[in-house]
Amino acid sequence: MAVSGWVEAPFRRGAEDRESRVRSAAMPHDLARRGAALLVRAFEDYREAFAEITARAPRRFAAADWQGMQTDARERLETYGRVIGTALEVLDAQLGEDLRRRSLWATMKEAYAGRVAGRPDVELAETFFSSASRRLFTTVGVDPAIEFVGPTPMSLLRLPGAPAHAAYRPEGSSRAVLARILARHALAAPFEDLERDLARAAEHIDAALPGGLAGEMVERVEVLDPVFYRNKGAYLVGRVLRDSEVVPLVLALTNSGRGVAIDAVLLEEDEVSQVFGFTRSYFHVDVDQPYETVRFLKSILPRKPVAELYIALGHNRHGKAVLYRDLLLHLAESDEPFVIAPGEEGMVMSVFTMPSLDIVFKVIKDRFGASKTVSRADVIARYRMVFRHDRAGRLVDAQEFEHVELERSRFSERLLARLLETAAGSVSVRGPRVAVRHLYTERRITPLNLYLASAPEPQAVAAALDFGQAIKDLAATNVFPGDLLPKNFGVTRHGRVVFYDYDELCPLAECVFRELPEPEDERDSGGDAWFYVGPRDVFPEEFGRFLGLAGRAREAFLDVHGDLLRPQWWIGVQRRIAAGEFPDFFPYPPGRRLRAEPA
Repeated sequence: MAVSGWVEAPFRRGAEDRESRVRSAAMPHDLARRGAALLVRAFEDYREAFAEITARAPRRFAAADWQGMQTDARERLETYGRVIGTALEVLDAQLGEDLRRRSLWATMKEAYAGRVAGRPDVELAETFFSSASRRLFTTVGVDPAIEFVGPTPMSLLRLPGAPAHAAYRPEGSSRAVLARILARHALAAPFEDLERDLARAAEHIDAALPGGLAGEMVERVEVLDPVFYRNKGAYLVGRVLRDSEVVPLVLALTNSGRGVAIDAVLLEEDEVSQVFGFTRSYFHVDVDQPYETVRFLKSILPRKPVAELYIALGHNRHGKAVLYRDLLLHLAESDEPFVIAPGEEGMVMSVFTMPSLDIVFKVIKDRFGASKTVSRADVIARYRMVFRHDRAGRLVDAQEFEHVELERSRFSERLLARLLETAAGSVSVRGPRVAVRHLYTERRITPLNLYLASAPEPQAVAAALDFGQAIKDLAATNVFPGDLLPKNFGVTRHGRVVFYDYDELCPLAECVFRELPEPEDERDSGGDAWFYVGPRDVFPEEFGRFLGLAGRAREAFLDVHGDLLRPQWWIGVQRRIAAGEFPDFFPYPPGRRLRAEPA
């Protein structure tokens, strides 16, 4: 991608810039205005690059170019950090030592706020400024003088723009309303059989909503203008304003290569919540007004945190900022202490939470258990691998934070003692504050081992079966968890089993799956391996010892997923990955699919 001229020009001026800095040293407001202007242009450069990559999604979907879609996703994730880094280089060339004066940044912040006021994406612009200042100063905690800590009055006063959605009158029938919606959202590829799909979708809606989309209780149907693309799916996201309730309306579209089809119609909050879930990769969606789009989504997903909605739209940096603001607000309204998170303590991470929070905080320990061969750098690299990888509904999204500061009084004595004992390299006490140099946040879910220990047998069996499917889904996306103990998996509120412990995760293609050699005599059947074991060797026959399943749950697992204990199954998956196969991972139950045949 070409670098815009605003980046190149400052470096060509060389000595002229240095002389200019000397002349303007006594004019801090001029320097601040210049710095603010450069950062605004850098933000615009980022938004342009973000939009350019996102705009490829319709073509990728139409051409069934799933490899290209994956490549775009990785490129877009890396764009923010690249642009921030380049912007700081340009500022350094322009401002020199003045760049590191906090007083200058405080003035720059005022000038920057005035320049971005009224933008439809002003909240993203404010976060961009804060990201630049935090990277430069490695601020511990927050510094309101040089960061946008909360929404400013300017970010709340937005210039009125075109509505983010279109409205449809409830006229005719459900089929007629759907036809008008699809006509407005024309795709680059034709439908395989539009009349068939309209009939199926209308039948489903009429069965779920009395009167359907054209019933007497329906005031109007509203659908967001952009199409939401992710992996092999495309989604039209809307709502039905029906009497006094708001009903979600999501049309899930697929492209088999023979044409586009309506694969599912989702009308339940829980179903739509999983489409926007924290175990899914981010959407590629062209949104000019993120705030308005998030507000629309919040109306159909009232339990979904605003931070997660921004993250789902691909604005993970702003989502992190919102998450942190929500945490500070929660702390201000609560007197609960942070405590050690429930579950078995891991060998690599110290994990804490707050009983009323739905997130956990994970800090890398200074020293790992004797059986662990990974380093701190390895753990960080694996979390970043997950960030860039297709999570396929099975990997929990983790947000990385640096230089966090929290009140010491909010930590239980047991937790603080444990953190200082196990992670003193990352955690320190500074008077009334606790500083955490590096941590991850994840959505809080029930560890699978705790769930299996307390769940009634039917739920335990269902979780055991989904445990096996989770392992298979991860394998299909070229992920081997490494450690298959149930304590490293969790169960979401939707009953879905997901993986969240990444210290031993690795690409499946790098593993060597082997059968256990037959012992030559009785001495060879002891506890220690009597044959050579390479660093990447995996023996699936041993998995049964670590599954932590018992009774009917174990029987059901082995009956359905017994192939996981044979190396041939894993080798077969490796061959399919090498052949470029992209499996389908639908963010909704199979029973919601309208198509009679499998995709």
